[in-house]
Amino acid sequence: QVQLVESGGGLVQAGGSLRLSCAASRSSFRINAMGWYRQAPGKQRELVAGITSLGYTNYADSVKGRFTISRDNAKNTVWLQMNSLKPEDTAVYYCNVPLYPNDYWGQGTQVTVSS
Repeated sequence: QVQLVESGGGLVQAGGSLRLSCAASRSSFRINAMGWYRQAPGKQRELVAGITSLGYTNYADSVKGRFTISRDNAKNTVWLQMNSLKPEDTAVYYCNVPLYPNDYWGQGTQVTVSS
């Protein structure tokens, strides 16, 4: 069982920045991948960014060059630095840890970008 606690969402003007964090509770299993997803109203949940324990990262095309994912393996914590935010980034952001055979999700944190 892994519990994920997120923080850092909020309201920001277009062009602004926010930093999301997600801390995973202690797990008896080694956590490899960690990631962030988002879901806007009326849309499907989509991958924003992911990172492995070795530091390999991947990003959605829509956020490349603006968002940066990072992590601290010792603390099982992952961050998402979001810069140059756009109104279309408005969504609920979810932390995700796939740990076979389960898929763990945070409670979600709202990010609202005003124009």
